[in-house]
Amino acid sequence: MRCSVCGRPAVYHARYTGRYYCKRHFNRMVEKKFKETVKRYHLIEKGERIAVGVSGGKDSVVLMHLLAKLREKFPFELAAVTIDEGIAGYRPLSVEVAKRNAEKLGIEHRVYSFREYIGFTLDETVEIMGSFEKGERVGACSYCGVWRRWLLNYAAKDVGADKLAVGHNLDDEVQMFLMNVLRGDIARLGRTGPYYEEIHPEMVPRIKPLREIPEKEIVLYAVLNDIEVDLSECPYAVEAFRAEIRDWLNEMEERHPGTKYQILRSYDKLFPLIAKTYTKRTSELNRCKICGQPTTGEICKACQFRLQVKRKVGKSGGGVNEKDAYNGHPAG
Repeated sequence: MRCSVCGRPAVYHARYTGRYYCKRHFNRMVEKKFKETVKRYHLIEKGERIAVGVSGGKDSVVLMHLLAKLREKFPFELAAVTIDEGIAGYRPLSVEVAKRNAEKLGIEHRVYSFREYIGFTLDETVEIMGSFEKGERVGACSYCGVWRRWLLNYAAKDVGADKLAVGHNLDDEVQMFLMNVLRGDIARLGRTGPYYEEIHPEMVPRIKPLREIPEKEIVLYAVLNDIEVDLSECPYAVEAFRAEIRDWLNEMEERHPGTKYQILRSYDKLFPLIAKTYTKRTSELNRCKICGQPTTGEICKACQFRLQVKRKVGKSGGGVNEKDAYNGHPAG
């Protein structure tokens, strides 16, 4: 097939539009979506310092490359942060990929580990807390997601960032929307969306410049541009509810091209109303009595999980005390 723009041999067919693209125009199409998202929602302003969360996977690495390319014409600072959850046989390899890409692009890069800042690796947590199948613990993704968000916010503050860029693509956004609808967690939908909401001075606003780009286009962009990425899947992904939603969405997209974009458009229309109704502002949030980060209760979820694990191994008595506190420092 031929490129719909120039007639050269095509490398990609966007079924949701019916258009074909050669390598050159495919790259332009992806980069245009990225730039338009940044511009439409004012995700990056001149002179800001942006932290980009880089796991070493396709989305975050491609995001870092696109941000580095944008920085050539638009003045802003860029730093990369990587979270090492401590997943044997998986994360060490991807951390090295993140390091090599950051070095290649000349971007400052720092690694923050669960072991140092939480006190436990994810592998240790899963072993300590027991069997998921027997109902002895929540899914590994629950611990990981909460602690990653906590540590990413800490890391972004640590590098002095104004905003934190994360590699959520189109698939991630629509999966998140449906997951929270099915769980009845509508309030969570008001805390993330097409533009950032600054709800507390201790929370670094997050931006998602890739939210208009399908996952498979990000993979192809990496391949066509010889960008090194880690394509392996986390061994704990089988426990994730997200995997079921992903498979269903992919089936619907195959049968009805454009489904994912239609769901995203629906969410974008609902977001301002949900945010206005459910999002708690600074005056309504407390500071976690352990770590100091904002929370709706007395103790944030990250600290609750950490205390649960400490109690399971007998390292904590059961109450919240001074030796349980991180206070923004590595866990002891």
